[in-house]
Amino acid sequence: MRVSLQWLRELVGGPAAASGSWPETADLAERLSIAGFEVEAIDDLAAQADGVVVGLVKERAPHPDADKLSVCQVDVGATDTLQIVCGAANVRQGIHVPVALVGTRLPAVDLTIKPATLRGVASSGMICSLSELGLEEGSAGIAVLDDLLELVPPPGTPVGPSLGLDDTVLELAITANRPDGLSMQGMAREVAALLGLKTTLAAVPQACHAEPLVVAAADRQTMERGGLFSLTALEGVRVAPSPRWLQQRLQKAGIRPINNVVDITNLVMLETGQPLHAFDRDRVAALGGGNPDPGGIGLRQARPGERLTTLDKEERQLDAEALVVTYQDRPIALAGLMGGQGEAVDAGTGAIWLEAAVFAPRDVRRSARSVGLRTEASSRFEKGLPAESTLVASDRACQLLQELTGAEVQGRWVHQRPGKPPERIPLRRDALHNMLGPVLGEQGPEDLDDDRIGQTLEALGCSLEESGEGWQVQVPPSRATDLQREVDLIEEVARLVGYDRFACHLPDPVEPGGLDPSQQAERRLRRALCAAGLQELCSLSLVAEAEGRLPLANPLLADYGHLRDELHSELLAAARRNLQCGQPGFWGFEIGAVFDGAGSQSQQLVGVICGENRSERWTSSGKPQAPDYFRARGVLQQALAALRIPSEDRPLTGNDLLHPGRGCQIVVEGRPLGWFGQLHPATAEGQELPTATYLFQLQLPPLLTAATRPNRWQPAFRSFPTVPSAERDLALVVPVNTLAADLLQVIRKAGKPLLEHVELVDRYEGDQLGERECSQAFRLRYRDPERTLTDSDLEMAHGRIQAALEQQLGAKLRS
Repeated sequence: MRVSLQWLRELVGGPAAASGSWPETADLAERLSIAGFEVEAIDDLAAQADGVVVGLVKERAPHPDADKLSVCQVDVGATDTLQIVCGAANVRQGIHVPVALVGTRLPAVDLTIKPATLRGVASSGMICSLSELGLEEGSAGIAVLDDLLELVPPPGTPVGPSLGLDDTVLELAITANRPDGLSMQGMAREVAALLGLKTTLAAVPQACHAEPLVVAAADRQTMERGGLFSLTALEGVRVAPSPRWLQQRLQKAGIRPINNVVDITNLVMLETGQPLHAFDRDRVAALGGGNPDPGGIGLRQARPGERLTTLDKEERQLDAEALVVTYQDRPIALAGLMGGQGEAVDAGTGAIWLEAAVFAPRDVRRSARSVGLRTEASSRFEKGLPAESTLVASDRACQLLQELTGAEVQGRWVHQRPGKPPERIPLRRDALHNMLGPVLGEQGPEDLDDDRIGQTLEALGCSLEESGEGWQVQVPPSRATDLQREVDLIEEVARLVGYDRFACHLPDPVEPGGLDPSQQAERRLRRALCAAGLQELCSLSLVAEAEGRLPLANPLLADYGHLRDELHSELLAAARRNLQCGQPGFWGFEIGAVFDGAGSQSQQLVGVICGENRSERWTSSGKPQAPDYFRARGVLQQALAALRIPSEDRPLTGNDLLHPGRGCQIVVEGRPLGWFGQLHPATAEGQELPTATYLFQLQLPPLLTAATRPNRWQPAFRSFPTVPSAERDLALVVPVNTLAADLLQVIRKAGKPLLEHVELVDRYEGDQLGERECSQAFRLRYRDPERTLTDSDLEMAHGRIQAALEQQLGAKLRS
């Protein structure tokens, strides 16, 4: 948004601002930036014409040595005339022109004027075109002030004020929640609240009484989705170029003047924030037989294959995403974007229909994307506009059309969505002071006084009514989208008074921050996985379409239009890319969110171990050696051990992603939390991965819950053993489907209190054993911290373990 400070001064403060309350431009820009309207650039228009004066061409003669050059004697108000060589074809005797004197710098063309000799003729100065003054992108010749100005100043007068180059324009970045910032009236309220001034917005008389617009049932829902649609008929319109003041205001805002009717709609859009569009009524009526009927106007989604030539003279093929205004079901405009070329206002227009409407932001956004077009109007509709201000903007346009084109208002037709009256927002005085704290005054910190609070909110357009605890605040329609709660009003007061004016204070009581136990455990888990040799990855949570995945309602790209339901695909793809780039292996993990088809979210830990991951090969005689199943499982176990979480492996079936027979279910605290296994050979071959590729997946929340049990991280003292230990081996014959974890559990329980450690050292199946039997051998370590164990102590403990194994699991000693 380009904001003219001249225009802003007309809307803010009046005499108070003129008497010295208005700050310097740099100070105002800083205050606006702090208040949330970032000033991206300050365009000093006066600099574009600094040193350029009005000149009168007294004589014009052809150049003696150049056919396209003229030698002019120009009166610039000095004692002597200036001789200037000019190459423009439209220079002639008796016209007034802008003259850049020697030493003048023209920023628009990055040129400094110096005395020069052109084909042997001296030239002192330059006669300027509008483009050289930064007013147009291109000019056919020099600027003739007699044609541009109603009253030409005398020679030697600075030309800047006459051409509107005595202003400063602020380029503001407007956030999505502040559509009121895209209007001069909205910025006037903002600046008035910042400076403690008042706005001087003139009341606009109602143009005429409104009649109900007859709307077809098919169009009613689309119109009511936006809120309001109106047409105002005007006759006796005289289309001509706009007055100079109107053109200058549009040019300062970056809008090209067209004619007085179109320029008025653009001016009202800049002033109020409400886009308008004028149709040539007779051309629209010709689409339905020649009789203008407001009831023929409609609003609907375009049909695939429909075409519309817009005002930029480009024929656009429409689809169902485009929103179109129709007459007798024929498209005449892209709603909220641009009108049609066939119904445009031009020099032959005598009657118009003025459209003032509010379209649903989502509809305009989708329509703009479908045709690849964004305009000044769409940027406002996309942010949301209040329907309460739409007819006021139409009245303002009618007022200007009557003054500048001689138009007469014939009637107005409106269709509006039924609405409920706005509710007042309670603002408690204590709540404001408790949240913001005191402001820094001359006598020290003190509470913000009621007058300043009221003045700030009233400058924004709010109306306040005193209540027992504070005020009942009525928010203006222009701010109804972002001022909906008490805390929103408090934020506005703090923002406009200035955050830097409030005293620094800490909440009472002060509570220290920090990571909770779950966050600490997650960080410890990440460090443990990295220490085990895995590298953490972070992949995009948006993926392509697949069965069971949750689609986004409004995706940016079709290839990333769904939420992921698993993490391992991206990890396997990363492994394949690394191997294809010559890496010997890939060990990685990711902790992230996945989503099911119903929209529920869960956190998972997923990892892949593929190929070797080491910096030496001397232990393998220089040959690559990928980890086997047990080494890969040990990597995950090493990470879990850092959390002091005991886990068990149980047989896993029914996982098509893993190798049958080479996978396990990981059980923590008696609950299955995930799985580990070797990638299925067919999947590994299809993804060009080695056979020795291992995957694991764990549910993160229950894992962190187990890691944060009370006393899990409480250190416990254990004295260093001073007596020797004794080891015994125990070889058992058990059914082949007996789990080693079950045997270990029985051994640990029966061996208390002397059993210190037990581990599986051997498993055997063969002809020496019976069918469906296997041998599992364990090494047991016994120790008594007080004394050396005797053979009878060992035999007694060993015997208890054997008896328990035989009784509970049917295990027999292997002979």
